[in-house]
Formats: sequence, structure tokens, C-alpha cells
Amino acid sequence: MPGLDLLIELVDTGPPGARGSRRRSVEEALRTAIRQGRLAPGARLPATRHLAEQLGLSRGTVSQAYEQLIAEGWLTARTKAGTRVAEDAGPDPRPPAGPPAAAPGFRHDLSPGRPDVSAFPRVAWARALRRAIHEAPAEAFGYGDPRGRIELRTALAGYLGRVRGVRVAPEHLVICSGFAQALGLLTAAFAETGVPAVGMENPGMPDHLATVAARLPVLDLPVDDQGLRVDALSGSAVRAVLCTPAHQFPLGVGLSPGRRAALLAWAEECGGWIVEDDYDGEFLPQPPAGRTPIARRPVGALQGRRPDRVVYAGSLSKSLGPAVRLGWIACPPPLLEPLTAAKRLADRQTSTLEQLALADLIGSGAFDHHLRTMRRSYRRRRDALAAAVAERLPRARLTGMEAGLHALLQLPPQPDRDEREIAAVLRRASVLLRPLSDYLRGPAAAGTPTALVVGYATPPAHAYPAALDALVGALQGLYGPERRL
Repeated sequence: MPGLDLLIELVDTGPPGARGSRRRSVEEALRTAIRQGRLAPGARLPATRHLAEQLGLSRGTVSQAYEQLIAEGWLTARTKAGTRVAEDAGPDPRPPAGPPAAAPGFRHDLSPGRPDVSAFPRVAWARALRRAIHEAPAEAFGYGDPRGRIELRTALAGYLGRVRGVRVAPEHLVICSGFAQALGLLTAAFAETGVPAVGMENPGMPDHLATVAARLPVLDLPVDDQGLRVDALSGSAVRAVLCTPAHQFPLGVGLSPGRRAALLAWAEECGGWIVEDDYDGEFLPQPPAGRTPIARRPVGALQGRRPDRVVYAGSLSKSLGPAVRLGWIACPPPLLEPLTAAKRLADRQTSTLEQLALADLIGSGAFDHHLRTMRRSYRRRRDALAAAVAERLPRARLTGMEAGLHALLQLPPQPDRDEREIAAVLRRASVLLRPLSDYLRGPAAAGTPTALVVGYATPPAHAYPAALDALVGALQGLYGPERRL
């Protein structure tokens, strides 16, 4: 086994040259490292020969120090197991500085925008990673093209065209670490090319607003039951719009055909850009059996209509999970150079091996298989939520498209509680979710419902029924029999 490295600082423990001072220095340095927690219980220590070489001491000095600490109970030594920190040795207890911080500790996490990470396809992903490691060319382990590996860009161009109707050549795809980085890069590119302001949906993601507003002025664009209000762009300085046309977050509506045409016409007339955030495009409407075939047809990406004016962005955060830090930007040719320059300046290398693994996952069909499985699972969860609301909360209403990973639960207004207070009551019942007002900027418009954004994909499959029961039960208790929902 290769030698282990260990950083310890030796201090004098006696007069210079005193007998045993070096051994005592090693002993005290190791005790200090264990007390401070730098050497955890069970941690393996270097062999005496290797540590002696690191410290410039004789092997006998280190061996004697180890023996003394074994005798004192700080270390243990077993044949073939090496010398390790004793399991009952650990950091010195520290007096509490004050009341301990409250741990989240929510039993039922229904936060929106998260997938069921327990369903991550471990076996398929491990197989793809192994192939990537074995088959990657040597140059793949260098810095490479800031746009990303050509293998992944080629696989994605075919995949996005096949499942979302995206029209893009591999040369115009830029791989990044997720949508957050994609938005930051696009904002930098817009600022560099003279875009004066950006329009953003309201309600929408606060983090996205913060990213854009750090560089450019933002105009709030209201959303109604047909999606983004395109007429709000009239007369504005906006030359780029960030939107979620397939499945608006958090309202869950789709951009109507008329609004789609109007938004594309706006971009054409003023030379503007549309940034299409297709955050859950893999989970568009999949109605249960019995519906008409036309109802099953998902709406393709807006980018497919005008690839010269629409920037298409997506990531793996909903399909596989946030741990796989991969996203992509389908970029119109005029934006490619400034976007690539922004990616280069970001100096954040996107994992080459993960890029190659994703290319393999797409090419083998394993990615499609995983998505089909999760689509069915999430559809069952939404159906269960709808059934529970209909049966136990008859005055509540589940709105938004029958798709994705979240739904909007509209509640009858209460004169003595707003939706933030309702969410706080649910948190006390160990149910975590978000009120719609968390995503609104400025005062709520007239007619804005009292609503909760329910993320039904977050809990593992075995925990979802209990989470659903806790949510509905807490709301029943909140409203009471005299104000039955």
C-alpha cells in the first residue's frame, strides 16, 4: 500500500538535545491532532518508516512514540490493519457557545423544484462512468474546448432534437455546470453585446432574478392563465426575455399559442433574444389512459420555431439530480463567441468524465429508460395528490399543467391568515413547502390566489403517501370543521 501523508507540527518539549525530546514532540503533536479532530477515530496513520521520512527523524523515534500512545489508549495497532486512532479517542468536548441551532428536521419535504434523488440510476451511471474512464482519449483529461466535449454536444444535439424539437448543431451547444451557470454566462454575454435590460416572469425564481439583476436592469413581466404577458414588453428597453414557456414556474401554465407567436414576433421586430428555460421539459403532460391521443402530445420547445432568436437552456437537475453538475445552452450563432468567451473567463471546468458518461447514457438508451420510469412515477404522485385534494379538501383546487414536479394548491382565503402563515403552520407539523408569495416580486396583483407550491417529486417513493397524508391532514386541521375546505 502506498505511504500515507500526515501533516503534524513538532514543538520542543524540553531543553535542546534532551533525551527523548523528539519522541515526546511526536507524541504531543499526535495527541493534539486527535484532540482537535484532525485525526478522527478509526483514521489510519502512516507506517513508522514513512512518517519518520516525512519528519526527518529516525524510525525508532516514531516507533517509540506510537508505542507510548498505544499504551495510553490514543492509538490501536493490529496485524494487517496498521496503526489507527482508537475508536473512543476523539476531539475534546467544547462548551456550548449558546443555544444549539434548530436542525431542519422536517419529516415531510414537499419543496418544489426537486426530483426524487433516491431514484438516481446508480447502476447505469456507474456503468457509463466506467466506460468513460476506460475509453476516453488522453486529451480528454486536459483543459479542452470551453464549449464542452464534442461527444456530449453531438449526443445532446440529437437527443434534444428528438425529444424537444430543438434545432441546433453540436458546434452551437455550450456545456456548463447547470442552469445557474448558464444564466450567469448569458447575462455576461448580454451585457457584453449591449443588451440594455432583461424581462423576467413574475412570479419566478428569486435566485434567477438575483443573477440577472447583478449585471442588468430587470423588467417584471406578469403571468396569467395564458402565460407570460407579452404586451408588457411594449415600449420597454428590454432586449432579452427569460421565460419558461413549456411549464411556467411556479404557476404551472403553458404559454398559449397566441402568446408564443407574439413573443417570437417581438424578438424579430426589435432584434431581441428569448432565453427558454426548459427546466422540466422531460416531464411534460402525460395524461393517464383514456384521454384522447392529442392530449398526450407535449408542446415542443419554442426554440424549434426560431433558433436564430431563441436561446435554449436546460440541465440534469430535474432529470437525474443536482449532484450531476451538467447543463447546456443551445446558442444562436451571433451569441456563440461572447458566450464562449464568458465560459472561458469563468474558469470553471465542467467535468469531462461526467460529460462523457452522459453522452454514453444518452447513446445507450439508458437515459430515456430512466426518464420513462420517473415520468410514470411522478404522474402517479400527482394523481394521488389530486385525488386526496378532491376527497378531503373539496374547496381547494389543484391548478397548473398535469406535468412536471410541482403543482399549485389554491386554498380558500382566510381573513386571519395569509399563505405565509399557513406555510408556517405546516412547518410546525413537519411539512415543508413554499407559498406562492415566495416567488412574487412586489405586491400581489388583484385576483392572485392564496396558494401553496407543492413539490410532489421530492420525497422518496416509500415516503410520499405519509407526506401527502400529513399535508392534507394539517390543512384540514388548520381550517377546522366549521370552515371545512
